[in-house]
Amino acid sequence: MSRADVCVVACAEAFRGDGEILAAGIGGPITTLGARLARMTFEPDLLTTDGVCHLTGDDPQVTEGWLPYRDHLWLVLTGRRHVFMGASQIDRSGNTNISCIGAWERPKAQLLGVRGAPGNTVCCPTSYWIPRHSPRVFVERVDMVSGVGGPLLRRVVTNLAVLDLRTPDGSMRLVSVHPGVSVEEVVDATGFELVIPPDVPTTRGPTEEELRVLEALDPGNLREAM
Repeated sequence: MSRADVCVVACAEAFRGDGEILAAGIGGPITTLGARLARMTFEPDLLTTDGVCHLTGDDPQVTEGWLPYRDHLWLVLTGRRHVFMGASQIDRSGNTNISCIGAWERPKAQLLGVRGAPGNTVCCPTSYWIPRHSPRVFVERVDMVSGVGGPLLRRVVTNLAVLDLRTPDGSMRLVSVHPGVSVEEVVDATGFELVIPPDVPTTRGPTEEELRVLEALDPGNLREAM
């Protein structure tokens, strides 16, 4: 079991209980594998895609269907999609920035723009995969709000931990730390005060069956390049 395996399982767990909904992983193999792992183990009604327009199934080489862009957007607008996105910055309320670093009028760096983040975060369940948990990403205040936090933000998975917003005031809390990671390490890598429960569990690793599925889905072990 590797850290990447744990991160894939943590992403898969974000889809638990979703039922028949489109599970979309954006941002590389960790989130895509998480969606497909969930579908092939504990959440069989999920729809999974190749990230473009094909519906994928249990066999990585077989296309199960076609999802035109207009239908994809309809699923977003009606809340029938759960998407994993990335973020260049995220704050304690789950607001995220993928647009620019620095003042909008004269940024230090131009990033992607807001893209589909506003519609995603307002209309449907959204989670985030952050491959490098650091104070540069977890900031007190994002430089520009590209996506909003709130009740539709399901889960934040990083290379160190799992977090969510299930607190009375909607502030980010620590759900679990990955094997070999301490609570102190996560706190030091976060640029704002986290809500820390009295007992923070360890993020679960994959079962033997989940490892078998992962090896079939990712024979080249691309997930290790997270």
